[in-house]
Amino acid sequence: MFLQTTSLAQALGENVANEGQMAIQMAEETANRMNLFEMATKGGWIMIVLLVLSLICFYIFFNRLAVYRKASVKDPSFLDRIKDYMKNGEIKSAQILCKATNSPLSRIVEKGIDLHDRDAKDINAGMENAANIEISRLEKGLSGMSTIASAAPMIGFLGTVIGMVRAFWEMSNAGNNIDVSLLSGGIYEAMITTVGGLIVGIIALFAYNYLVTRVDRIANEMEYFIQEFTVNSGK
Repeated sequence: MFLQTTSLAQALGENVANEGQMAIQMAEETANRMNLFEMATKGGWIMIVLLVLSLICFYIFFNRLAVYRKASVKDPSFLDRIKDYMKNGEIKSAQILCKATNSPLSRIVEKGIDLHDRDAKDINAGMENAANIEISRLEKGLSGMSTIASAAPMIGFLGTVIGMVRAFWEMSNAGNNIDVSLLSGGIYEAMITTVGGLIVGIIALFAYNYLVTRVDRIANEMEYFIQEFTVNSGK
């Protein structure tokens, strides 16, 4: 009985010791594990440039989203009211309604109203020109986002090259006291900028393509309104 109790106590002691050792190892691994912020700070000033580019990208994206949401709001009664005004000869009322609506579509229709006494070809051409102006306004900022999508990976790669040059320069100054950790540390710090540049570039690319799709959709809506107005208003 005594021997069994002793064996049980030894087994429990070994389990406790093993669990304690595992806990210590996990704590050490956690302490050595680097979080994202610490990794970003290792990239140096290049990471600040990438941060600024990402903030610009997010600003353009959400600003354009708000503009497109307003531009794509559909009012089924708008064109019907315009048609009624035009049939009754209430040109002034139609213009007032367009100004009050104040949307890309209403400004295009207003241009058509200004040309109501022309033939359908002139009305269509005038509204097409107005639509091109509105589309150029909607595309404002997209070229900047496209530039960020292209430039961010290159800037990140530039940071990697600079980091590698610095790492090898430090090794050359170390002389015979070269430590492998000196080279490996410099390399992984340099690679962080490439990772950051790729992340910013990929996000900017997807955001750019999404906004371009939204602009194309709004342009199709404009084309529909132009055709509807021209058919019903031209001489």
